[in-house]
Amino acid sequence: MHRTPHSSPHLRVLSVLGLLAALLLPLGMGFAPGATAAPTADPVRIMPLGDSITGSPGCWRAVLWNRLKNSGYTDIDFVGTLPPQGCGQAHDGDNEGHGGELVTNVADRNLLPGRLASTRPDIVVMHFGTNDVWSSVAPERILAAYTKLVAQMRASNPDMRILVAQLIPMNPGSCAGCAQRVVDFNARIPGWARANGTDRSPVTVVDQWTGFSTATDTYDGVHPNASGDGKIAARWFPALSAVLDAGVPQDPGDPGEDPVACTARFRAVSSWQGGYQGEVTVTNTSASAVPGWTATVAPANGARLTQLWNGSLTTAADGTATVRNAAWNGTLAPGASATFGFVATAPATAGSPAATVTCTGTAPAA
Repeated sequence: MHRTPHSSPHLRVLSVLGLLAALLLPLGMGFAPGATAAPTADPVRIMPLGDSITGSPGCWRAVLWNRLKNSGYTDIDFVGTLPPQGCGQAHDGDNEGHGGELVTNVADRNLLPGRLASTRPDIVVMHFGTNDVWSSVAPERILAAYTKLVAQMRASNPDMRILVAQLIPMNPGSCAGCAQRVVDFNARIPGWARANGTDRSPVTVVDQWTGFSTATDTYDGVHPNASGDGKIAARWFPALSAVLDAGVPQDPGDPGEDPVACTARFRAVSSWQGGYQGEVTVTNTSASAVPGWTATVAPANGARLTQLWNGSLTTAADGTATVRNAAWNGTLAPGASATFGFVATAPATAGSPAATVTCTGTAPAA
């Protein structure tokens, strides 16, 4: 990511030459062929993810967008399945801030993968969990939801950059315990981030709590007013600009013509107290053959894969499994499928077997 350069004498000379060329071309004069403009990179796609603090209307996004643009970050694109909701200043208002949502519900109902598939972000900026804290959801369960969402983000984009907020303070009149519950939950986030960050897909914690006052920076003890919007944007800006300055790997594929698209489908073959046998079918849905594939299996309810056949298994600390094709079942023609099976252990109270599964196809060699 490069900032827009300031004007210089050299650039002014180039501008004069460009004007001269424009005057000479109508007279039949031109330049020697052969030089072509370098292709421009796609804008970096940034998804603001959360609840009403992010999206209803979430005017800190407008403040952040304009600060980024005014600081020279011109090749960015805020993305989300929700449209802008005003805010009184021009900005890219696309977002994924759903009013009233609990992050635990989003994880339990697997709502995020479809939203990621529609928008294909490179960076996620997440302030999520306020409604869970208000509803007295245990911090462990909220962090488990965070972990599941991170796995889904990486299934969408293995190079995803993830910025996670320590929540702004909350002190509504109808929730006497909310203020302390936010403090208790925020204290857990840095340790969770250290356990879940990777070199390829780092997790950055952004402190949105310190210096934020529910008395002066919100209009109801929960949602930011103009002062709060400014403070939230000011905290996101250095963390996000650091990620942009470091450079973000981008998926070169076209969302409408992905040459390595595939789907994954899970089914439970059998189950017993303390475990089950599962099966995942990977199908090449692209128009060309793929030389390999990788699937991600995120078992629900605390289950973990312990045995696997017809592929190679790597398991993360949170139980999310990455399965790569075996040597003999990687190449798939358009429409062709491969299946791998596994055995998983599960708590006695886990209920029916369930798992979130995704896949990516390996790009053919150029």
